[in-house]
Amino acid sequence: MTQVSMTVNGKSVSAEAEGRTLLVQYLREGLGMTGTHIGCDTSQCGACVVLVDGKAVKSCTMLAMDADGAEVTTIEGMANADGSLGTIQQAFQDHHGLQCGFCTPGMVMSAAALLAENPKPTEAEVRHYLEGNLCRCTGYHNIVKAVLAASGQNVDDLGAVAAE
Repeated sequence: MTQVSMTVNGKSVSAEAEGRTLLVQYLREGLGMTGTHIGCDTSQCGACVVLVDGKAVKSCTMLAMDADGAEVTTIEGMANADGSLGTIQQAFQDHHGLQCGFCTPGMVMSAAALLAENPKPTEAEVRHYLEGNLCRCTGYHNIVKAVLAASGQNVDDLGAVAAE
């Protein structure tokens, strides 16, 4: 067992982990951060996406020890300080970008990484960026709409996006 320390959602944390422990297991089992989902165990679905030093990472493909000393943000860290939904989360709710909700944490985290890199993405850029995240319920239309809305763009029709 090795002591693994990192900053998760702005708080310093530390827990023991075996060398083979995946970051998703460390977050869920070691720290009780169960908002990050385990979907496929093969890095295909994106339900486990978290931000590691600001970059979107499928946490089922990264060892916890490789995140030692890193800044990690999970879906729990996306809420406002008062506990209300953050901008991206609120856009997903407002634009019906979720149904069963299983993929939602990974989608929100991927959207956060995209918007940090590209604050005003086009519809095509959003669709391209989210290719690594699978949703079996929504058909992606409202997810894309939510991401565009979170970027501050008016979205009247998915094909017609006008900057405010």
